[in-house]
Amino acid sequence: MTTTHAISAQLVQDQNAQTQAALQSDYQALGAKLARYGVDIEQLTAQAAEFKVALPSWGVGTGGTRFARFPGQGEPRTIFEKIADCGVIHQLSGITPGVSLHIPWDKPKDPQELREYAHSYGLYFDAMNSNTFQDQMGQAHSYKFGSLSSTDSSVRNQAVEHNLEVVELGRSLGSNALTVWVGDGSNFPGQQNFRRAFSRYLASTQAIYAGLPSDWTMLLEHKMYEPAFYSTVIQDWGSSYLAAQEIGERCKCLVDLGHHAPNVNIEMIVARLAQFNKLGGFHFNDSKYGDDDLDSGSINPYQLFLVFNELVDVKALDANFAPFYMLDQSHNVTDPIESLIYSAAEVQRAYVKALLVDRQALSAAQDANDAMLAQATLKAAYNLDVEPILQMARQQKGAAIEPIATYRASNYRQQCAAARPAEKRASSGIV
Repeated sequence: MTTTHAISAQLVQDQNAQTQAALQSDYQALGAKLARYGVDIEQLTAQAAEFKVALPSWGVGTGGTRFARFPGQGEPRTIFEKIADCGVIHQLSGITPGVSLHIPWDKPKDPQELREYAHSYGLYFDAMNSNTFQDQMGQAHSYKFGSLSSTDSSVRNQAVEHNLEVVELGRSLGSNALTVWVGDGSNFPGQQNFRRAFSRYLASTQAIYAGLPSDWTMLLEHKMYEPAFYSTVIQDWGSSYLAAQEIGERCKCLVDLGHHAPNVNIEMIVARLAQFNKLGGFHFNDSKYGDDDLDSGSINPYQLFLVFNELVDVKALDANFAPFYMLDQSHNVTDPIESLIYSAAEVQRAYVKALLVDRQALSAAQDANDAMLAQATLKAAYNLDVEPILQMARQQKGAAIEPIATYRASNYRQQCAAARPAEKRASSGIV
């Protein structure tokens, strides 16, 4: 099938031609430097090119806060327009072929039509996301006081059924994973019995797991707070691990980088979950205060590198280790397409830098309790500028050497603004 390109392939080539000579010079210089340390830049570039991170279908629209949302120009109004925008991101970045859908936000009338449309852009469907944290039109029972852990069995059954419907839709779209995040919890001491709520959650997720196809993975996502502000049923990685362990072998934990208290050692959580074969996936973003959903690598790129340092370490021990990677961000003041292009590259950058860590030297320093040399070994890889590797990987795949500059040169956003007139309505909060 011929791949549809929303941006002219010729424009991409013309833009690449302007920076080709500079890239070649930078790439050769970096290659010579890496060769002195016994590193093959071509092999590293091939690994960079193989890296993939999925896009959130909801992420291509403008985000908001609990206070307000300010729509952007040319926002996608349908799932098909969202797919078209995801196609642009993948065309220019070369590493975002997967799209993660949120149901019922993105429920298609004809799944096969949507699947074929996505394929025309070179895209496929990654993990599916259910939604039992909002009430939907025509819904029989409210999730105001919980869903999978609700005290009302009718509410729990409705939530379980919704998840199974999402699985069935995912099967028709070619997905093979279900991400379950619930906002269940309490706002006041005494409002909820912690143990009984957790038991109800376990029973509900076990019912979902029982209906999962044999080749599917169930991903449990924890979050410290919000919308519940006193307690959350799956509040931390420990609760998530206990639930995944109880539910079944193909039930694993998903780590969202913004779903922890400030300064939590997320890289150690990654190591713990991986050690016991319960690390299933990631939602990449960044934060300053809480679940800010800022662009990946915009606040703490070193933490992102340290996370990938653990992931690369696990992969070296287990070739079959393949967690689901997805960006999960809210773009309030930027063009969502630009933010997702940039963020995908930042995640890829952290991965490539982690590949450069001298594992033998690091292990020796750790065994010798040489704290200075151990952290210096990590910093040596982190401080290296690997931009020429990312650029060369994109060029070799027919993507853009400078993807954001190419995107702006295409006037794609302006074309979308003309083709997708904004709806005239007030907007308060996240929609």
